[in-house]
Amino acid sequence: MSTVMIQPTGISPADVLAVARGTAKVVLDPAAVETMVASRSIVDGIEAAGRPVYGVSTGFGALANTFVAPERRAELQHALIRSHAAGVGTPMPREVVRAMMLLRVRSLALGRSGVRPLVAEALVDLLNHQVTPWVPEHGSLGASGDLAPLAHCALVLLGEGWVLGPAGERIPAAEALRRVGLTPVGLAAKEGLALINGTDGMLGMLLLAIHDARHLFTMADVTAALAIEAMLGSERPFLPELHAIRPHPGQAASAANIHRLLQDSRVMDSHRDDLAHAVQDAYSMRCAPQVAGAARDTLDFAETVAGRELLSVVDNPVVLPDGRVESTGNFHGAPLGFAADYLAIAAAEVGAIAERRVDRLLDVARNRDLPAFLSPDAGVNSGLMIAQYTAAGIVAENRRLAAPASVDSLPTSGMQEDHVSMGWAATKKLRAVLDNLTSVLAVELLAAVRGLQLRAPLVPSPAGRAAVEALGAIAGEPGPDVFLAPVMEAARTVLAGPELRAAIEREVGPLA
Repeated sequence: MSTVMIQPTGISPADVLAVARGTAKVVLDPAAVETMVASRSIVDGIEAAGRPVYGVSTGFGALANTFVAPERRAELQHALIRSHAAGVGTPMPREVVRAMMLLRVRSLALGRSGVRPLVAEALVDLLNHQVTPWVPEHGSLGASGDLAPLAHCALVLLGEGWVLGPAGERIPAAEALRRVGLTPVGLAAKEGLALINGTDGMLGMLLLAIHDARHLFTMADVTAALAIEAMLGSERPFLPELHAIRPHPGQAASAANIHRLLQDSRVMDSHRDDLAHAVQDAYSMRCAPQVAGAARDTLDFAETVAGRELLSVVDNPVVLPDGRVESTGNFHGAPLGFAADYLAIAAAEVGAIAERRVDRLLDVARNRDLPAFLSPDAGVNSGLMIAQYTAAGIVAENRRLAAPASVDSLPTSGMQEDHVSMGWAATKKLRAVLDNLTSVLAVELLAAVRGLQLRAPLVPSPAGRAAVEALGAIAGEPGPDVFLAPVMEAARTVLAGPELRAAIEREVGPLA
């Protein structure tokens, strides 16, 4: 088991993945504890002086001008958590909630929130004891951050609300804490607000999506190369000198991948010198690196935004080292919402061009002498005909999901929060687009492998051989129709996992 140390300077994307999807133990650096103690002393001083400060001695949102008496300020913080835990819908995946909790600890440890260390330590205890709050999917506008989702997390610290059980069932938080020997926490002034004001849910989902997209965009180059090989396409459009004259880095990386993947292929050798063959391939083949490469550059932009957010103080109000407590708008999720929407558009297009190659592979008029729908006995058998329908339906859904969420704002809190980011919705639907992209690429992988099998006795490229070996064990040899859904599910697992890429890279070297 690895350890993630929460320092006053923040954490890395790898740390988030290790906790969200792994079993890494979380530890607070003593320096972070000292930073929180210093920040808390400023809040205690404000309380003692009786100065009016938002969230410490006042209500919230449209109630910011409502004074709260000292003896009711702890009650204020608990009431805030209960009222803001107002989400509805199915629970968010465990990995998203764990990422969100870790990022909230990170935010508190930066020492600008004015909370006692024990509050951060209580969140760490939940993570280390595998206690995952039940966080409904609907409730956040990405306005004052992810208020409702974070409130559902904070409510568990109070011994209230719900926790995800091992099988996804809903368990009362008090019972879940008792099972692992944890006790509820009582909040002091400012602490309830500090637990829920920030972009942690959006950022967690964006970081997970970036990691997934990085793998999928590389595998999109793999499936494109296999499909091009199966269709007797040309490797010449992927020559490095052709991409040096249009210096988009993602395009160059994608073209280099495809060109390398097409080498040492008897299938490619069979038509390489035929001047009458494949003078110009269709756009879905020839322009693969232009589309996938643009998606890679979009991914780099999203990664830059997420990296900046990992360094950011996103609480409100913030406690400055000189003793001031200032209101900010740093909780607004516009940077993350824009990045997620942009990446969703790019990922949707990677799937769209892949589906066009699948359609071409199956069409007897365009697939260069392969049988219709890649069935050796088309007519009685339909081959992969309906697999392409499925891919087309998913592409259509991704086009709907690619409509940006971040341009849609509804005012809330009595017009106090009159422009919201919808960043939670943007990052949530980005994850859906990437999940769909996985399925589309799996269909292309399956179709390309079937096409290469049908080119026998010509021997495919090393990448093609690795793919045929991996998928052959699932799909078998070309022949009569079989129950296709399990085959497609298995192909999806192969594409999403690391093994096929690793097998290909052992043959051709590392892929970008």
